[in-house]
Amino acid sequence: MHTEQPRQAGATSRVDPIDGIDARLLRALVANPRGTALALAEAAGLSRNTVQTRLARLEERGVLRSEERRIDPAALGYPLTAYVTVTVVQRRLTPVADALAAVPEVLEVLGMTGEGDLLVQAVARDADDLYRIAGRLLAIDGVERTTTSLVMRRLVDHRVTQLL
Repeated sequence: MHTEQPRQAGATSRVDPIDGIDARLLRALVANPRGTALALAEAAGLSRNTVQTRLARLEERGVLRSEERRIDPAALGYPLTAYVTVTVVQRRLTPVADALAAVPEVLEVLGMTGEGDLLVQAVARDADDLYRIAGRLLAIDGVERTTTSLVMRRLVDHRVTQLL
């Protein structure tokens, strides 16, 4: 018997490519993210039932991600964004990732190749708050070293529409 493992949030995995109908629907969704199924159907030239079925399938496959990405942390009182490269003891990678997930200011953790093992996106209220957060990350059992880089300006926002 085959049991499927749950997909980790944001896990990089092979996802079946979308077809032309999905691409039309996704373009309509980008243009009108709060649109009803009927509005999306009209914009994409599809039936409402097709839109509902396709959206459900895209969510199941992990193509559509969390709406949280649309919330600006600065509006929540966290105007500073930093990327922290973290070097970890390899056998402690899972507990370190779990500990990072427990830090509210950590928005995303990516496993990387290169100089560090993890790339952590974190937000802070100010420089003192960032210092506190960086210390908390460094205090995690299994973290050997961190290097913090502060985001000075966002030059290109997260985007994927151009790939459709």
